[in-house]
Amino acid sequence: MQIVNHERQSREQWRAGVKTRMLVSAVTGTTQLCLFEQWCEPGSGAPTHLHAVEEVLTVLDGQAETWIDNERATLTSGQSLIVPAGHRHGFRNTGDTVLHVQAALAAPIFEASFDDRSEVSRRWLPEPPS
Repeated sequence: MQIVNHERQSREQWRAGVKTRMLVSAVTGTTQLCLFEQWCEPGSGAPTHLHAVEEVLTVLDGQAETWIDNERATLTSGQSLIVPAGHRHGFRNTGDTVLHVQAALAAPIFEASFDDRSEVSRRWLPEPPS
């Protein structure tokens, strides 16, 4: 049995106004799942991108404008957005407080294609064996 203590996991500055904490991924031993939290300052979030796998984005606290392709919706605490594999999507904090979201990807690493080429496309890869 493997137990992961999330209190020991640090928050990583992912981009301006966005901190991320990985909960489980290939680094912690998953083979088909990546689960992480993000805290987004007002106006910040995730720019338009896509994944080869399905994603579920859940708002834990705050308010987010979300989009998938050309559709837009506002999510609030207790709501989830299901993003089909291969669809361009993103979100941003449209509230006055910090937006807290949780994301689950059907893959053990985060891999995305961003419209903004300066974004990091792969994260949370296991260390190569020594």
